[in-house]
Amino acid sequence: MEFIVTEEKLQDIEADCEFILVVEGNLKHKWIKDLEVLETLSFEGKSEEVAYLPHLHRVYIGVSSFDRDEIRLALAVGYRAITKSKYKSIKIGSYLHNKLPTNIKAIVEGIKLQSYTFDRYKSEKIDKTIKTITISLEDYNEKQITLESAQKSIKEAIIICDATNEAKEVVNTVPDDMTPKILAKRAQDIANKLDDVECFIGDEEFLKDQKMGAFLAVSRASIHKPRFIHLTYKPKDAKAKFVFVGKGLTYDSGGLSLKPSEHMVSMKADKGGGAAVLSILKGAAELKVPFEIHAIIGACENMIGGDAFKPDDVLVAKNGKTIEVRNTDAEGRLVLADCLCYAGELEPDYLIDIATLTGACVVAVGEYTTGVMGHSSDLKHQIIKAASKSGELAGSLPFNRYLRKTIKSEVADMSNISSTRYGGAITAAMFLDNFVDEKLKDKWLHLDIAGPAYVSKNWGYNQVGASGAGVRMCLYWLKMCEHKLLISKKAS
Repeated sequence: MEFIVTEEKLQDIEADCEFILVVEGNLKHKWIKDLEVLETLSFEGKSEEVAYLPHLHRVYIGVSSFDRDEIRLALAVGYRAITKSKYKSIKIGSYLHNKLPTNIKAIVEGIKLQSYTFDRYKSEKIDKTIKTITISLEDYNEKQITLESAQKSIKEAIIICDATNEAKEVVNTVPDDMTPKILAKRAQDIANKLDDVECFIGDEEFLKDQKMGAFLAVSRASIHKPRFIHLTYKPKDAKAKFVFVGKGLTYDSGGLSLKPSEHMVSMKADKGGGAAVLSILKGAAELKVPFEIHAIIGACENMIGGDAFKPDDVLVAKNGKTIEVRNTDAEGRLVLADCLCYAGELEPDYLIDIATLTGACVVAVGEYTTGVMGHSSDLKHQIIKAASKSGELAGSLPFNRYLRKTIKSEVADMSNISSTRYGGAITAAMFLDNFVDEKLKDKWLHLDIAGPAYVSKNWGYNQVGASGAGVRMCLYWLKMCEHKLLISKKAS
C-alpha cells in the first residue's frame, strides 16, 4: 500500500473512490457533493457514522472534530466500508491546514492499522485490492507545512504502524509457532535488517551464569527452553539511553496453579510485552531517533510437569532477593524481576517495562486502557500524554505504602502475590519495584497492557486479537523526547 501526498486539487486527482470527512451537523463543506442523498439517508455526520455511495464511488464519514484520533477512526471506518470492493485507489483531502502534519499522520495511521489482517491459518487468504491512497494538500498553508514535511509525516506514520503491526503478528501467532527459540530467531532476523542494531540471545546456561533463579524457575517445566533476548540500537552520539523490558511468556498455562480451561484460550497473548519492546526497538531504529535503545525480552513458557516450580518454593532473584511462591500463575513478574535487574546494570536514563501482567488492571481501567505505574509523576504524565497523541488509552494507578505491606512474606523477602485480592495491578508493580535499583526509581515506569493487548472483538481501528499495545505510545514518546531535545538545542 502506497501513500502519496500532492498539491493537486482534490477534484483533479484520479482515483477509484473518494473519502470525505463530515463534522457532525456541518453538511455544507465544499467537498460535500451529495447533500440530497445524504439527507435521504438521514446522515448527520456523527462520529464513526458512514454513508457509502457505491454508485458515486464516494464514502462520507462522520467525525465529532478534526482531532487526530477522530481522523484515525474515520479512516478506519471508511476503509472497512469498502474492504470487499474492487477499488485500487482512494483520494482524500488533508483537512484543516493548521493541523496538517498531525492530520496527515492520522490519515495514514487509520488506514494502515485498520488494513492489518492476520490470515496465517486461513486456507483462503484475504485479497487486499487497495494499493494507493492519495492525500491532497489543496488547503495547505506553506508557512505551516511543506510538501517535504508532509512526506516526512507519512514516512513516520508508516514506520510506527508497521512496528505496531509487527507486534500484532507476534502476539497473534499460536504458541507452537512462536516458542522462545522461534521468538529469539525472529528478533535476530529483525536486527539483521536494521542499521546500528545488534542482537544477543542467551540460553539456560546464560540465565544460570546471571543467577536468574526466578526466570529459570518459571521456564523449567517446558520442553521449549527459555531465551533471554537483548537487542541494542546504538546510533552515533546517542543523547540518552532508553531500556525497554518486555514479558515474553510465549504461553502461560498457569503452571501448577493451573488456569481454568476458558482462561487458557488467548494465553498466546502473554508475550504481548515482549512483542511490544521488540517492535519499539524496530520502530526507533527505522525512525533513527538520536537515542540508544535497548529491548530486553524474557521469553519462556509456564507449563506443568514433574519439574515445575511449586507454591511454597522460595526463589532467589538476580539481585539476591528471595521470593516466596504462593501462586505459580503470577509468573510474569518473576521473569521480569530478573530482567529488570539485568536492565538496571545498563545504567539507563529511562527504564520501562511492558507486560500483560494482571487481570486486576483490566478490572481497574477496563479492556482498552494501559495501566501506568511508577514513582515519577512527571514521567507518568509524559507517557500518558504520548499515549493520548498516539491514540492509545492510558491511565495512572497510584502506589501507596499500605499496599506494599501486602506482599511481605514470613519465610522470604517478599511473596509473589499479595495477601489481599484488591489493588492487584498496583501490588504487582510494587513487587517489581524491588528489582529496580534505588538510583533508577524515578526513571522507571511499569506499563500493564493486560487489557488492550488482546481483545475478543473489534474496537476502533483495532481488529479482534492483538492490538500492538504499548508500541505507538512509546514511539510517540521517543519522538516527543527528540522534539524536546531539538528545542533545547535551538534555545542554547
